[in-house]
Amino acid sequence: MAVSLADIKKLRDITGAGMMDVKKALEEAGGDFEAAKDLLRKRGQAIAAKRSDREASEGCVLAKAENGFAAIVALKCETDFVAKNADFVALTKKILDVAMEQKPADLEALKALKVDGKTIAELVTERSGVTGEKMELSDYTFLKGACVDAYNHLGNKLSTIVLFAEPDAAHEAVHGVAMQVAAMNPLALDADHISAEVKEHELAVNIEKTKSEEIAKYVENVIRKAGINPNLVDSDDHIESNMAKGWLTAEEAQKARDLKVSAAAEAEANLEKQAKKIEMISQGRLQKYFKENTLMDQIYVGNDDKLPVKEFLAKAHATCLDFKRITLNQD
Repeated sequence: MAVSLADIKKLRDITGAGMMDVKKALEEAGGDFEAAKDLLRKRGQAIAAKRSDREASEGCVLAKAENGFAAIVALKCETDFVAKNADFVALTKKILDVAMEQKPADLEALKALKVDGKTIAELVTERSGVTGEKMELSDYTFLKGACVDAYNHLGNKLSTIVLFAEPDAAHEAVHGVAMQVAAMNPLALDADHISAEVKEHELAVNIEKTKSEEIAKYVENVIRKAGINPNLVDSDDHIESNMAKGWLTAEEAQKARDLKVSAAAEAEANLEKQAKKIEMISQGRLQKYFKENTLMDQIYVGNDDKLPVKEFLAKAHATCLDFKRITLNQD
């Protein structure tokens, strides 16, 4: 049956679907609005199932903070074109508003909440049918307490929220830390909040790196003492290239190769005697890792004083208790 332009516009306003999709659904449903909406919903479900194995790496991330509660949601899609679409951004905002109002305990609880008789999960599926792309509500996190703040980076791909102990903490300091979290991507609040497993792994990596460097330095000194420039023999490719250029004789090249093997074996055998030195260097590197990757020890980027965040906050009489960060960008 023929459907009127007014009916098409009315259903499009209700569902957000494309004009041709709405027209087709109304025709198939014989003008029945509820049946047409069901058809559009099923189309979204079919598209979601068909594209379930596709990668949804684009999307929209938004955060909000008010009345002691702050939340971030991330709605993903396949292309940047859809991510920037006003209706897609509006859906993300709607989901965030529901989260702020209902304060669900986790992502699954958020998906189950209803808006106008439909769950959040159903709204996402329907939007997938409209765009023809896979969509998923991938992330939801929140903080609640005396003082919270949110920061949304330009482009809707990165958001942060922070929690402070003082109800009257200076907004400049609070929001500055929210921006710090966005810019510097700290791993944890401070070293005490990094797991023992991560600390053990980082220390082990540093120990192996230090051992390799000590062996390399020993080999380099042995080669230099033999009258050969270590820079000319630091790899097999360089040895061959430098021989071709006349910078190394065949005898020097072979001597360097032999010394690299024997000196490395000697250096490795002596590593046990350097255990304390290696441990000290490795622990120093671990402390550097903490300074670079924990919020309180990072240099505060909000001014030119070059103070660690903890010193900046001490001057502001503010105490950061926690933070959350969600991004779709490659850090």
